[in-house]
Amino acid sequence: MKDSVQEIIQQLIHSVDFQSSKFQLAIMCTMFNPIFWNIVARMEYHKHPLTKMCGGAKKGCYMLAATIFSLGIIRDMVYESALREQPTCSLITGENWTKLGVAFFGVGQVLVLSSMYKLGVTGTYLGDYFGILMDERVTGFPFNVSNNPMYQGSTLSFLGMALYKGKPAGLVVSAIVYFMYKIALRWEEPFTAMIYANRDKAKKHM
Repeated sequence: MKDSVQEIIQQLIHSVDFQSSKFQLAIMCTMFNPIFWNIVARMEYHKHPLTKMCGGAKKGCYMLAATIFSLGIIRDMVYESALREQPTCSLITGENWTKLGVAFFGVGQVLVLSSMYKLGVTGTYLGDYFGILMDERVTGFPFNVSNNPMYQGSTLSFLGMALYKGKPAGLVVSAIVYFMYKIALRWEEPFTAMIYANRDKAKKHM
C-alpha cells in the first residue's frame, strides 16, 4: 500500500513541468497576494497612508479592495494560462474527476461569493484595519459551515480547476494556496481579534 501511494505521488510529480515560466509565475502570484495585503493592511492600521492619500478611511479601503481584487484576477488568469501548457495525468483524468472538479469549483465559488455578500466590501477587504468595524460577528451562511469561507472557497476553486483539467501542476498550486492562507490566518486572526478587543475596551470606558 505504501509503495503504491509513493508511486502515485511520483507519477503526479513527474507530470509537472516545474521549469515552466508560467507555472513559476503562478506560484509567485499565489504567494505574493496574501503577503501584500497583510503588509499594506498593517501599515494602514499603524500609519494610515491610504486613508491620508484617499481622503478618508472608506475611500482608502475601497482603493485597497480594488487593488486586491485586481491582483486576484491577474493571479487567476496566470494560473489558468499556466495550466493550459502543463501536462495532464491519467491518474486524475476522466469523467468522475471532471465532475469532482466542477463540484469543488462550484462549492468554492458559493463560499467566496456568499461570504462577500454577507461581509460587504469593507468587511471583505480588511476594513477593520481602517477602523471600519462591524457591529457584530456574522454567523449566518456561509460562516455557519466554514470559519474562513473566503480562503477555503478560494482553495477549493483552485483545486476544482486542477481536477477539471486533469493537471497535477494545479494540485501543486492548490497546495501552495492552502498553506499561504494558513499562514495569512496566523497573521490576521490574532490581529483582528486585538482590533475588536480594543474597540470593546474603549466602549466600556465611554
